[in-house]
Amino acid sequence: MPHAGKVYLVGAGPGDPGLLTIKGLECLRSADLVLYDGLVNPLLLRFARGDAERTHRQFAAGGSSQEAINQRLIEEARAGKIVVRLKGGDPYIFGRGSEEAAALFAANVDFEVVPGVTAAVAAGEYAGLSFTHRQYASAVALITAHEDPVKGESALDYEAIARFPGTLVFYMGLQRLESLADDLIRAGLPASTPACLISSATNPSQKTIVAPLGDLAQAVRNAGVRPPSVIVIGECVTRRENIAWFEKRPLFGRRIGITRPTAQAGPVIERILQLGAEPILLPTIEILPPSDWSPIDYVIGRLRDFDWLVFTSVNGVDSFLSRLWQSGGDARSLAGAKIATIGSATGDALRRFGLRPDLVPPEFRAESLAAELAPHVGGKRVLWPRADRGRDVLSEQLSRAGATVDEVVVYRNVDVAGLPPGELGRVERGELDWMDWEAPRLPNRS
Repeated sequence: MPHAGKVYLVGAGPGDPGLLTIKGLECLRSADLVLYDGLVNPLLLRFARGDAERTHRQFAAGGSSQEAINQRLIEEARAGKIVVRLKGGDPYIFGRGSEEAAALFAANVDFEVVPGVTAAVAAGEYAGLSFTHRQYASAVALITAHEDPVKGESALDYEAIARFPGTLVFYMGLQRLESLADDLIRAGLPASTPACLISSATNPSQKTIVAPLGDLAQAVRNAGVRPPSVIVIGECVTRRENIAWFEKRPLFGRRIGITRPTAQAGPVIERILQLGAEPILLPTIEILPPSDWSPIDYVIGRLRDFDWLVFTSVNGVDSFLSRLWQSGGDARSLAGAKIATIGSATGDALRRFGLRPDLVPPEFRAESLAAELAPHVGGKRVLWPRADRGRDVLSEQLSRAGATVDEVVVYRNVDVAGLPPGELGRVERGELDWMDWEAPRLPNRS
């Protein structure tokens, strides 16, 4: 019998991947399966070690595919898997996480709920809105403008809402903004009430349209924004310019294609997000383990024969030293050899294994590394853990300097066959502002 699995209902936040909670991140890293909805930023899937599948929840005659999602959660947990149900915003705030929790409870499946930053709170603060600024509002109401379609009539009392003494925040109201505004105005809310709509909140594509309630629908049509969005009505909107910060980031709204392997793109992604731009993952190569480990195991068994180890990529360091550890060795196995790296990033990778490079060239190129090494390797034996493809400049120049160079392939660079359809469409439509072309040079560094 398989061991009992578990389901985590995790709130992913409204878009900015940095808003995922630490517990949510831990769940992703431990999950065997991630079922995520369409509002989840796909950048979060970088942290998932298991399979990831996007779910769809269209309504259809006789029920909805939500029932199929519930059943999938139950079946996968019963099969012994750790399942993360990753949901945009918070699992329970105008989401159907509570329905999923009820289905899991009824099926006697163990589950936990991990709260997420809900869209209204994040949207307001990223757009410069303080919903409960003590000078303007002592209460905030979160309201859905998209009720259950099987209801016979609306449960919203617009007269009561119009009298509410605080800030109104409507979820999912873009498609019926005009009728929503008309209902509130008819119920007694002045057409001059400050209001705004925030589209794609917390993302680099965020847009904030500000207008009096009576004019907001037309202003939004003129802006041509798309869901998801939240609508904010109240005096707090008048203070937005003083504390808005997100849309003032230096690269806000820019889109930058990243061509390096996704597993290595983390630092670049984080930097792009910090500057307010949107990273678009367009990997051109994939880093894979060698097809045969035996040549690596052979040189690991004779490390004492080498005078120098030369690393020309982070991948080379990670793959070779990880294999050394897995083979029962450690840093002591390298005691008889000096180490050279092609640059600072490779040196940093070395330091993660508790090692320091003895030589780093002034220029991070194979030619510079060979020139710096040449005076030290005459009559010496050099081991170069490298990729399966790349230039041979280093080996050729060190050999001319009198070194005996042994090369061993410790990872493979494999061309990615094609881009995902969504990203390919963005490239074809010219939606990218810049491309990060560093990745295609990585093979040349071996």
